[in-house]
Amino acid sequence: MKVLLLGSTGLLGHNVLSELLLKGYEVNAVVRHADNLRLKDSTGRLTVVESSLGTENLRNAARGCDAIINCAGTTDMSLLNYSDYMPVNATLCEELLQLMDELGIRTLVHVSSANTVGYGNEKKPGTEQDDMKDPFTHSYYAKSKKAGETILLWAAMEHPDYHIVILNPGFMIGPYDVKPSSGKLLLAAKNKPLMAVPRGGKSFVDVRDVARAVVTALTKGGNGERYLLTGTDMSLRDFYVLQASVCGYKQHLMTLPDWVVLLAGKIGDFLRYLGIATQLSTRNVKQLCIMENYSCDKAREALDYRLSPVNKAIEDFFAWENSNRESKSPEK
Repeated sequence: MKVLLLGSTGLLGHNVLSELLLKGYEVNAVVRHADNLRLKDSTGRLTVVESSLGTENLRNAARGCDAIINCAGTTDMSLLNYSDYMPVNATLCEELLQLMDELGIRTLVHVSSANTVGYGNEKKPGTEQDDMKDPFTHSYYAKSKKAGETILLWAAMEHPDYHIVILNPGFMIGPYDVKPSSGKLLLAAKNKPLMAVPRGGKSFVDVRDVARAVVTALTKGGNGERYLLTGTDMSLRDFYVLQASVCGYKQHLMTLPDWVVLLAGKIGDFLRYLGIATQLSTRNVKQLCIMENYSCDKAREALDYRLSPVNKAIEDFFAWENSNRESKSPEK
């Protein structure tokens, strides 16, 4: 099988590409800048296509492919308008469906977000049947990813012969976090003797576990089905305690009251009103005040989804980060 891979220079994309090559797939990887692709291919089965995500460019890259994996996404929480997220997170889905129709491609694995699914609690975690909840119903990112899902779910209903699978990963950590993306959360606390954190938490998952499920979804799972790819539900405080243990430093953690977090969001709202891009906003910081609990039982059964220890993902993130930093140093 030959696969068109979008978003291959991101954290998940790098790991999906590694898994595809490991499993013997041929890959056409679309990248904006080839230098951003840090994974070196020794198989001869990787073709790097340097281009934007325009329809015509994708059409050329998709010719001869049997399937599409879409890991592309606009995730920058500092963007000022909902419309800034739509081209990649939603409109791209329509363009991919058009390409599938034109080129006779029947398989699409689309990566969305766990935040388009309603989070539950420790006793009753959220499942794929649960609707989005506040504050994610106000998140520009989550809303745009949900819009993309809706487009694909309608297409799956109209084309029962297609294999359109939607995956909803939790907070992914691990190697090849080039930007970094989620790694910013880890780097923010590294070696800090004092750290103040909101009371909320996330479902932390090793990005390699997600990558394996993405590749498995090429041949498993149901058309028009969504699968949560979540992991260990932890408060941010507990996560940082674990990180300090893994990395071997001491840290005193202080939990911020919600009103302090929300005040910071209000300040961000004012800055954004002035046209200043910042991640601070009420809609963003509210996400840090809730605990996300999800069940990945459906993916375990349908996609052979298995979880690795979070401490290993933390360890490997910093190992890769250090190696990447050293390779960029002037001495190298």
